[in-house]
Amino acid sequence: MTISNISFLRLFAAALSISMLLFCTIPAAQADESSQSGEGAQILQEFNKQHRDTERAKAITDKDKQRIMFLLGVVLITLVMITGGLGIAMGLYGKQVFAAHMIFAGLSMTLAVVHAVVGIVWFFPF
Repeated sequence: MTISNISFLRLFAAALSISMLLFCTIPAAQADESSQSGEGAQILQEFNKQHRDTERAKAITDKDKQRIMFLLGVVLITLVMITGGLGIAMGLYGKQVFAAHMIFAGLSMTLAVVHAVVGIVWFFPF
């Protein structure tokens, strides 16, 4: 055996003895923590209860959600009718309202996407 092999074996033996020492002390530390975990669990339960109470206070009722969706729908139908009217005025009567037609079409599409996303988020799981 060479000197490098002997030093490697000593280093390995030292690492093994340190790891065995750590494995013996971990169960003792866990026993001390088990008495504190009861208090920690109570603190977490109280925190979760307070969090649920504040979330319930902030929650929107289903009736309010339906009202918001109805108002979004009314505005959406109005925008679609204006867009259609501008399209008819442009196509049948030759009015120069293309820019307004495109603006209302963009607003209609944006509100349609918002209406769909809000509906899916609020009402999808029924």
